[in-house]
Amino acid sequence: MLKRRFYGSTTMGERGQVVVPAEAREILNLEKGDKMLVFGIKDKGIFLTKLSSFKQFSKELEKRHKEISEIIKES
Repeated sequence: MLKRRFYGSTTMGERGQVVVPAEAREILNLEKGDKMLVFGIKDKGIFLTKLSSFKQFSKELEKRHKEISEIIKES
């Protein structure tokens, strides 16, 4: 089950940097130096994910490509 959480708010600094709240960093195991990917959601917002997490997700999708393709055909 997908659990959604609200971790608080942050403010963008002069150089475009934002601070990820401590609770989010702890729960998501985010550490200094982690590479992050930034995706845009139309003009509504952004989505951040760790590069390592995205790589794992991509590998899982690749393994399940045939299964996913069948589900898409049925829709």
